[in-house]
Amino acid sequence: MRILFVHPNYRSGGAEIAGTWPPAWVAYLTGHLRQAGFDDIHFIDAMTDELTDADLAQRMEAIKPDVVGVTAITPSIYRAEDVLKIARDVVPDAVRVMGGVHATFMYKQVLSEAPWIDVIVRGEGEEICTELMLAIEDGRFPAERKKIRGLAFMDGDKIFATQAASTVKDLSKIKPDWSVLDWSKYIYIPLNTRVAIPNLARGCPFTCSFCSQWKFWRDYRVRDPKDVVDEIEDLVENHGVGFFILADEEPTINKKKFVAFCQELIDRGLPDRVKWGINTRVTDIYRDKDLLKFYRKAGLVHVSLGTEAAAQMKLDVFNKETKVEENKTAIKLLRKADILVEAQFIVGLDNETPETLEETYKMAWDWQPDLANWSMYTPWPFTPLFQELKDQVEIYDFSKYNFVTPIMKPAAMERGELLDGVMNNYRRFYSRKALFHYPWRGTGFRRRYLLGCLYAFLKAGFQRTFYDLGKAGYWGPQTKKTVDFHFDETRQVAEAQLEDWEASADRAARAKERREAVKAQTIARKQDLKMPNGAQVKACSGGDQQMEDV
Repeated sequence: MRILFVHPNYRSGGAEIAGTWPPAWVAYLTGHLRQAGFDDIHFIDAMTDELTDADLAQRMEAIKPDVVGVTAITPSIYRAEDVLKIARDVVPDAVRVMGGVHATFMYKQVLSEAPWIDVIVRGEGEEICTELMLAIEDGRFPAERKKIRGLAFMDGDKIFATQAASTVKDLSKIKPDWSVLDWSKYIYIPLNTRVAIPNLARGCPFTCSFCSQWKFWRDYRVRDPKDVVDEIEDLVENHGVGFFILADEEPTINKKKFVAFCQELIDRGLPDRVKWGINTRVTDIYRDKDLLKFYRKAGLVHVSLGTEAAAQMKLDVFNKETKVEENKTAIKLLRKADILVEAQFIVGLDNETPETLEETYKMAWDWQPDLANWSMYTPWPFTPLFQELKDQVEIYDFSKYNFVTPIMKPAAMERGELLDGVMNNYRRFYSRKALFHYPWRGTGFRRRYLLGCLYAFLKAGFQRTFYDLGKAGYWGPQTKKTVDFHFDETRQVAEAQLEDWEASADRAARAKERREAVKAQTIARKQDLKMPNGAQVKACSGGDQQMEDV
């Protein structure tokens, strides 16, 4: 059976300005399928190859697949739907499959707007996809599709979802096939070297209200560090990779496993051949302050910190567990260890003003990270924060949910003014860095890396791809009132998805009411409970402070 995977052609001017990123999802799926005996697997990276729909159709028709599979994050969902629409037209007998985070949570929306999709894989894909492919190969699909967990599909004129599949429990079976990718295409611009995105762990134990990772992966699991370093060694020796970024939301959560991972890299002599970066939390930097030089020895050169917002009020909205003053100290600790640090700011919530934007700039300059990034708040339609803010959401064109387009309109600003304020922060921060810092701070690797980052910014700015500025028509402050984000206002939430949202919101509200009622009853009982002699009940230590509710 011939399987074709396609990465949809979608760009937003966000993360891709740093280079061309290898679609790791196809390597992980392909590796699992090969273990099950599938060896006729093809891949088309329509994004990196910048294929038109006509080009994609021609290549798809030439391959003649039995199955066409595609993945989608929220902003690429329409392009992913288009890929399977092309498959319907040019290889009509092929089974059309979609996976990814957006389709997992929004399958009712996706199947309503793209009924040509045969089946959606919901959740972690390796085991579900393999079971689905075996059913297709054996001729058991679609007759036995309801027996396979983790799927969604149209059953007549109704949308049907099977019971959710369990997460992958034996992570030793995760063996990606990196050879499915053409590595000459994937270059990290700051270091002009090939780049990879492996993962050490899956999931996240934290429940930040704007994030979907903890919902998608469901439970937090860490792979054997030796298995991961085996992958990295393969990437370096057989595919020429010189830089990698761990895909984990926060690979440092499990300190023991992360330290073991670093030690394994050192023991194999890999830090001399490959450098790497991570995203993590400020709290972990505090915890590991005595290990930061050890991490640098293991090849860690770039840490992106989720400082998120300058105002503590915003940190609380996001369920962050850090304090604003901790961010500056964490940045100093990293720089002292010779690790480049990038500060991430989220802007564009309802309470954003020109003054709060200015505050983020001042804090960024005061904290002195090597790099700073201002991301537009993007209300993923399957996160808790979206449920709280959905009455303020006016735009349902998911192709613009990309961290660079202001989906939310602040009460005190127009969207064009918000974009202009963010660009003003970028201009000032990187102009000062370029003139007074990057060329003069340090020598060797650090200086080369920072100048490479500056080159990537300048290249994207010159090409007008940064923040999709060319398409939006932004040319500076004089155009902030004429910017056009080209929202497709015909895009609306499907009735089936809206019903699902309302049901989820009702369940969440009832659960919250139950928790508050139980808490109130517990407090009342504590207040009323007295000893037979009338004395107030004491804690077991004799004090009058009871354990807090958790």
